[in-house]
Amino acid sequence: MNIDKTTGSSFIQSYQKQMQVTQVGKTRSLQKEDQLQISPQAKEMFKKNIEVDVERQEKINALKAQVQSGEYQVNSEKVADSFYQFWFDK
Repeated sequence: MNIDKTTGSSFIQSYQKQMQVTQVGKTRSLQKEDQLQISPQAKEMFKKNIEVDVERQEKINALKAQVQSGEYQVNSEKVADSFYQFWFDK
């Protein structure tokens, strides 16, 4: 039976290779960072969306006031028609 002794230099070499790999990982932080540019059209769409949200919030507030005061009444025919159109009239 023959047993080979491993030399200590092979362990040192593998450790040095690991150190070289980690040093490469640190240099990546020196690269240029990502940038984001928003087009004028996108900015305009965002402004329009905010205006719509304000109008929608006013409608929601009015509906909440009607519900709290007891004045809001559900139109069951309209609800049923919407359900039917959603599920069957695609």
